[in-house]
Amino acid sequence: MTYMKDKKLFSLLLAAIFIILSWSFKFFDYKVVANILMLASAVVSGYNILKSALLSLKYKIISINLLVSIAAIGAIIIGEYWEAAAVTFLFSLGGFLESYTLQKTRNALKYLIDMAPKIAHVVKNGTVEDVPADDVKVKDIVAVKSGEKIPVDGFVVKGNASVNQSAITGESMPVDVSVGSFVYSGAINENGYIEVETVNSGEDTTFSKILYLVEEAQGEKAPTQKFIERFSKYYTPSVIIASIIAFLIKRDLMMALTFLVIACPGALVISTPISVVSAIGNAAKHGVIIKGGEYLENLGKVNIIAFDKTGTLTEGKPFVVNIISSGANRDELLKIAKSLEVKSEHPIAKAITSYSIDEEIFDVDDFAVVTGEGVKGKINGDTYYAGNRKLMANNGINIDCIRDYMEKEEELGRTPVVVAKNYSAIGLISISDKVKGSSIDAIKELKKLGIKKTVMLTGDNERTAKQVKQQLDLDEYFSELLPDEKLKILKSLKKEGIVAMVGDGVNDAPSLAYADIGVSMGLSGTDVANDVSNITLTDDNLEKLAFAVDLNRTTLKNMKQNIYFSVFVVFVLLLGVIYGEVFLASGMFVHEASVFIVTLNAMRLMKYKGRFK
Repeated sequence: MTYMKDKKLFSLLLAAIFIILSWSFKFFDYKVVANILMLASAVVSGYNILKSALLSLKYKIISINLLVSIAAIGAIIIGEYWEAAAVTFLFSLGGFLESYTLQKTRNALKYLIDMAPKIAHVVKNGTVEDVPADDVKVKDIVAVKSGEKIPVDGFVVKGNASVNQSAITGESMPVDVSVGSFVYSGAINENGYIEVETVNSGEDTTFSKILYLVEEAQGEKAPTQKFIERFSKYYTPSVIIASIIAFLIKRDLMMALTFLVIACPGALVISTPISVVSAIGNAAKHGVIIKGGEYLENLGKVNIIAFDKTGTLTEGKPFVVNIISSGANRDELLKIAKSLEVKSEHPIAKAITSYSIDEEIFDVDDFAVVTGEGVKGKINGDTYYAGNRKLMANNGINIDCIRDYMEKEEELGRTPVVVAKNYSAIGLISISDKVKGSSIDAIKELKKLGIKKTVMLTGDNERTAKQVKQQLDLDEYFSELLPDEKLKILKSLKKEGIVAMVGDGVNDAPSLAYADIGVSMGLSGTDVANDVSNITLTDDNLEKLAFAVDLNRTTLKNMKQNIYFSVFVVFVLLLGVIYGEVFLASGMFVHEASVFIVTLNAMRLMKYKGRFK
């Protein structure tokens, strides 16, 4: 890439020198030498243009390079060497500047690549061995000194440090880590010493996955970009035909050649892709991974957002706040609940199993998870249940003894887990999950951005859902939902507008895939949720969603500005050609200037920080 860039720059400088020398010899009335030098300039700067044009023709593609080549050769044939040199030089200069500025927009990707750790200090038998970061194995202990990049994902097993995780989360403030903390590859140890037990290394690290997604996304095309490329495919040959017709009518070869070059849709073709690349790069630096131009454009059109509750709007770290027993003592109730829940992966199950300090559990036979309801199994011949109202109702279980307690807990915004034996409830365990502070701010920001409806879809009980809805000032909520019921609601919402779904669990995957835009939580989200989603928030901060919506809407405006400006410039120039006011060299200069202006306008997106900063 650097070699090609240097080669293009050398050709441009050589062509420019030939032009300057030509004008100098012309001033002293050495016209033959001046013409030879101008012709040399046209050859030097036009060689790659003609080569590219012929290569495109080989694949039956009529490119803009062909139009410029025809114009330059035509100008040479009729003895207009200055026009030939000017059009090839300006087109090459425009291409060089376009390539340079486009490369600047990819700095986010280059930044991520540069951030990737290359070496790991692996601790083995009391000694430290330096190995390539990609060669570190799971369970290896890696030492990270102050100022070094963490080369693996893993848990801190020794030491303390202040770690900058901005490459992963988009947050510039360092976080303090100690034994038990999880750290990410690509993060920088700003102060301290830690040893990390490897969980993921090489291509499996969170950082590597982010790098892959950004690289893949910048190659994806937005719908507008695809349309413009299809338009250009038919427009370019139409220009050649129009130029021939113009020549036949006017009998003015120079005017026809000028028309040919001026009508090139150069600025129009570059108008959309450079905006898309700039926006995706900026989003990545702010902790938002957009997996392609199509999703970038569609998110800007979203006007309804549906949220999962647990782990998305709330912390996703539920904890036990109350235990009420009826028909069993407190310790026995906990032991039964833990025995049932230990086989479940649900966050509520983890809250119960981590709360109980009794390491002994009962053997459970015929264990089953009832999706959206709870769990059940047999202990010593009796059937036990742990779950919500729906599980109890569907199995004919009497909950009268704890009904009043349940309602009080639900009114407090808590989730009561009923524990039952055979056909009667024997107690309940109340679970609470705090609403994220970022969720409150994010909902406010999204409403300011014009999102007309915010909806919560949850499997939790009605009273808990209602309290969370009120706390966040959501427009609507649906409770006690199964995954297929969430899909039905999304189907209904899609009749009202463009819908985004935000979630983090396996149960959210169908909804994330079905929505117009699926948004997953990068840290707490399951692999399935992250795989099916179109956008990932790397640090689970919903305010980043508001930033993404804001950025994407700004990107849509930017793309429209570029398209309208490009079309306007071509229209004005063509009028100038028809009325004899615009000539080949001057027209080419304005044409290439428009390409440069469009590029600079798109690059503004790289610095956009959002309206709420």
